[in-house]
Amino acid sequence: MISRRSFGKAVGVGAGAAAVGVGGPASASAAATVPAATPAPGAHPTFARIKQIRAGVLDVGYAEVGPAHGPVVICLHGWPYDIHSYAEVAPLLAGQGYRVIVPYLRGHGTTRFLSDRTFRNAQQSAIAMDVIALMDALKIDKAVLAGFDWGSRTAGIIAALRPERCTALVSVSGYLVTNLEANLKPLAPKAELAWWYQYYFSTERGRLALEDKTLRHDLTRLVWDTVSPTWDFDDATFERTAAAFDNPDYAAVVVHNYRWRLSLADGERRYDRLEKRLAARPTIGVPTLTLDAGRDPFTAPGDGASYRDRFTGPYEHRTLPGIGHNVPQEAPAAFAQAVVDADHLRG
Repeated sequence: MISRRSFGKAVGVGAGAAAVGVGGPASASAAATVPAATPAPGAHPTFARIKQIRAGVLDVGYAEVGPAHGPVVICLHGWPYDIHSYAEVAPLLAGQGYRVIVPYLRGHGTTRFLSDRTFRNAQQSAIAMDVIALMDALKIDKAVLAGFDWGSRTAGIIAALRPERCTALVSVSGYLVTNLEANLKPLAPKAELAWWYQYYFSTERGRLALEDKTLRHDLTRLVWDTVSPTWDFDDATFERTAAAFDNPDYAAVVVHNYRWRLSLADGERRYDRLEKRLAARPTIGVPTLTLDAGRDPFTAPGDGASYRDRFTGPYEHRTLPGIGHNVPQEAPAAFAQAVVDADHLRG
């Protein structure tokens, strides 16, 4: 049992009244849904230190919490978010003996390209290989991979293509591997509406807006407001993350990601072999726990049924009522519990 007081000490915030339970590496029991923990009023937990390491084509900025020799969990953020989506999750897991690594994805925060000549590519396989390169640089053989949004897609790709590097998987929204051919087909109009920024970034107006500091700020704040309709975050919480968007490669990386998904921008030939494998929608055999957010406009109906056949190993699914898109930050205790329980699906 982790008290809110001890959690507050771990992240440098005041104690609250709520208590959350997260079973650690020695415990295999779990509730179906762990209630979301409520931060103390005015608290803005953060990471005490950001480390840097050269990995592949990047100098990666990352937070690390927990014992150096504990089982590793790598938490991957999405867009428009950053490592602070896990500012409450990480100490919960660290307190149970996990070594938690939370990297800034390419184009975010303190992560930088090593060369000005490197193409600012954000196709799905490139981002996944960034994580493999980070694991190699940190001498991590295997880890539990957990993510949402871009992070879910990245973790799922590694689990599918490099299962020997993935102990277990926690994936918000289930199976998000991009199929470029399928993405050419229109969705229902209501579903298309939720993706407005994807189409905006396909235009020159959208690219210019993302490069403009004020417009970028307001655009990303609008996304936060609309995809997390029940999350009562304050301005300081958003501003803490928005600082990560000042990365000089942010606009180029984000625009390329969304244009590539719509086949409006090319990737790099060195990833063609990986993309060919991903186009076949490979199944994932590692132990997996999928999460759906009940108030996320991108959550498909059917309680995970649309992607269940993509997971062939030990598996569990949970839906979190009343939670929006940024699951780890809106429901940190439930997300941390999912990581622990996915780890125990191995038996």
